[in-house]
Amino acid sequence: MESAEIRRRWLRFFEERGHTVVPSASLIADDPTLLLVPAGMVPFKPYFLGEVKPPFARATSVQKCVRTPDIEEVGRTTRHGTFFQMCGNFSFGDYFKQGAAEYAWELLTGSQEDGCYGLDPEKLWITVYLDDDEAEQIWRRIGVPAERIQRLGKADNYWSMGVPGPCGPCSEINYDRGPEFGVEGGPAVNDERYVEIWNLVFMQYERGPGEGKGDFPIYGELPNKNIDTGLGLERLAMILQDVPNMYETDTLRVVMDKATELTGVRYGSGEGTDVSLRVVADHIRTSVMLIGDGVTPGNEGRGYVLRRIMRRAIRNMRLLGAGGPVIGELTDVVIRTMGEQYPELTEDRKRIETVALAEEAAFLKTLKAGTNILDTAVSDTRSAGRTTLSGDKAFLLHDTWGFPIDLTLEMAAEQGLSVDEEGFRRLMKEQRERAKADSRAKKTGHADLSAYREVADRSGTTVFTGYTDTEGESTVVGLLVDGVPSPAAQEGDAVEVVLDRTPFYAEGGGQLADTGRIRIDTGAVVEVRDVQQPVAGVSVHKGVVQVGEVTLGAGAQARIDVGRRRSIARAHSATHLTHQALRDALGPTAAQAGSENSPGRFRFDFGSPAAVPGTVLTDVEQQINEVLARELDVTAEVMSMAEAKKQGAIAEFGEKYGDRVRVVTIGDFSKELCGGTHVHNTAQLGLVKLLGESSIGSGVRRVEALVGVDAYNFLAREHTVVSQLTDLVKGRPEELPEKISGMLAKLKEAEKEIERFRGEKVLRAAAGLAEGAKDVRGIALAAGRVPDGTGADDLRKLVLDVRGRVQGGRPAVVALFTVAKDRPLTVIATNEAARERGIKAGELVRTAAKTLGGGGGGKDDVAQGGGQNPSAIEEAVAAVERLIAGKA
Repeated sequence: MESAEIRRRWLRFFEERGHTVVPSASLIADDPTLLLVPAGMVPFKPYFLGEVKPPFARATSVQKCVRTPDIEEVGRTTRHGTFFQMCGNFSFGDYFKQGAAEYAWELLTGSQEDGCYGLDPEKLWITVYLDDDEAEQIWRRIGVPAERIQRLGKADNYWSMGVPGPCGPCSEINYDRGPEFGVEGGPAVNDERYVEIWNLVFMQYERGPGEGKGDFPIYGELPNKNIDTGLGLERLAMILQDVPNMYETDTLRVVMDKATELTGVRYGSGEGTDVSLRVVADHIRTSVMLIGDGVTPGNEGRGYVLRRIMRRAIRNMRLLGAGGPVIGELTDVVIRTMGEQYPELTEDRKRIETVALAEEAAFLKTLKAGTNILDTAVSDTRSAGRTTLSGDKAFLLHDTWGFPIDLTLEMAAEQGLSVDEEGFRRLMKEQRERAKADSRAKKTGHADLSAYREVADRSGTTVFTGYTDTEGESTVVGLLVDGVPSPAAQEGDAVEVVLDRTPFYAEGGGQLADTGRIRIDTGAVVEVRDVQQPVAGVSVHKGVVQVGEVTLGAGAQARIDVGRRRSIARAHSATHLTHQALRDALGPTAAQAGSENSPGRFRFDFGSPAAVPGTVLTDVEQQINEVLARELDVTAEVMSMAEAKKQGAIAEFGEKYGDRVRVVTIGDFSKELCGGTHVHNTAQLGLVKLLGESSIGSGVRRVEALVGVDAYNFLAREHTVVSQLTDLVKGRPEELPEKISGMLAKLKEAEKEIERFRGEKVLRAAAGLAEGAKDVRGIALAAGRVPDGTGADDLRKLVLDVRGRVQGGRPAVVALFTVAKDRPLTVIATNEAARERGIKAGELVRTAAKTLGGGGGGKDDVAQGGGQNPSAIEEAVAAVERLIAGKA
């Protein structure tokens, strides 16, 4: 049974039994505590936590998931993968243990002719939590014999989110793959033979704070008991397709076959190559799915996750013998294979391939650069007499150049060196801990999220009135002072105010928050400086009490800064126009990757494998301003997601949308899903000026622009500058490029002429320096200071020229010094006769540079160094002479 059919049967089975089919959410988690969605229940987390009331009593989904903690195990075990699909059915206070178990058993063991999976019930084993007698009795009533039901502890059969909240026992369904996969005895004995395929979580208790999987108190039963289940689609496919591991299932085997075709390495020919082929198959599929959901390779966050797995895949293809680019063909296979289950991959093929190819090209350059740096590190290690490459060198290669540690280990071993892996891992751990601490600090600010959830539970979510109103009456339903809930706040207090209704826009969707004032009925005034939604639907107004006392429950008048709102709205509407114009010019690959709309200006990030030519950017700007002149109406309409897609509305990657979405339409030019505020007509924008574009990461570009009065002021300043330049060059504005270019060319020629004269002057001194060489125990030493300002290249030429003038085959050393840009510089050269007596330029330079307060190095025949202390040049010359005398 193909994976796509497994997916279809799952959704159809539960839909026929009253479950609402919920499409897979994006892999980009709508949760500040997660980079990527790691489990099927994540999109339903707000319902389980009680933050939002579920719109249905039963639901089912097949959720895309990515987990990378066990990335090193990928390819080595039968079931570790970074991307997987989690089939789930969920009950929110509806059916509980009995219903969940019965549905699972029916779907797994029912005949394939009836739309089920047709597994042999004699091969299914059940695990339940230690003291969950109820679950065991249910399974026995269903027909599972007692000898195939095992009890396990909290580590295996108890679930919680890791924080205070719902928790409960689990019951897992395991499949016996037979004696060829290990000893008998059930899942308690062997989890390779008895593979877990379905986990049923019974959320029936509330837990308190604590560490680990079991160290927390249980407060009591939940008022509403919920069901959360997860079946691994790839694991079930492994069983139904009768293959020994998940990599040989239909959606991954085709990728391995393509890798085999590209490298000539046959799967099954050796354990090492088999592992590499599995890594390639898994990682390429994961990469395509992540790029498809809008992730782009980068050096932090989810971008780093993508970059890491892509580079592991490319590296393993190199290990298998691939010499050139391979990502294009591998990506094509994944899109064709997974496209049946996720049609958006096929629709977005061009953008996905563009991002993937750009990252491959970048990494192939990195491999070349990193190899050179590794060679230097290996040479330095050997020179120091060590046999182990330091952990900090390995970390530098990994962190700065993206060089995989396994590649560092292998290449170091080829040159007879080991690597301090422990030191490398320690530095990696320190970096992760710093990142986690920083991430935690940014997620929640200084307030406990539970305080906002309590407001939502008590008073409901905030009603946003800002689409039509700029002020309005409201009530203070939540009040925090310095992050702590409080009944009142005094003048000067930093406060967070929650209103039952507000015209203030909370920052989101790239649009900055409104500012303004809240006037309390008592006469108090709060200056609002920011508005955020730390919990879905709860707008928190952050500011300072300017006058009086603010009390919980007081009436209030909320008024935004209208001028700021209008300026931001102009920027936001201009962003939509820019998005559409870029797509018109560059194609659908120019998909939005982020934005910021602030008063009078905006930045817009979009996908592009290369810089946008200036002529194209000019055309885009012209198209935008022509749309403004057409005076198109800007309208917003709420509709179903299906209707929005039917109308061709653009959706932003990574953004979470509900069943009902808001579509902003700008005449016949643009249609986009958006929750922000906009102008009513394009004529209100006045003018849009694109300032330019730049790279902000692999495959991602950024346009920055000004709107309205800000754009006019910029052009006015530009006009003033142009007028001043035309006066200076005595020409017309259109002649400026040619005239200035001519001036720069003449200046460049003059600089070259000056440089030539300086070089001739320096080289004229060569004969005198050679003739004045000092004899140091049979070594001719030409050393001293040449005129300050001599450049490094000229100094090097002079040193080599002097060395060539030493007569009679005498051993010779030339050590010359200068001061350039207030810093001392030295170049030292030795001839062959001097080197035969053990005198090396690199060693001499290190001695001289150390005296100058710096460092240097080079080869035995010529080396260069510098320092911080120009006054130490004479001392450095003496140090060089002493070292020569000691060796001669």
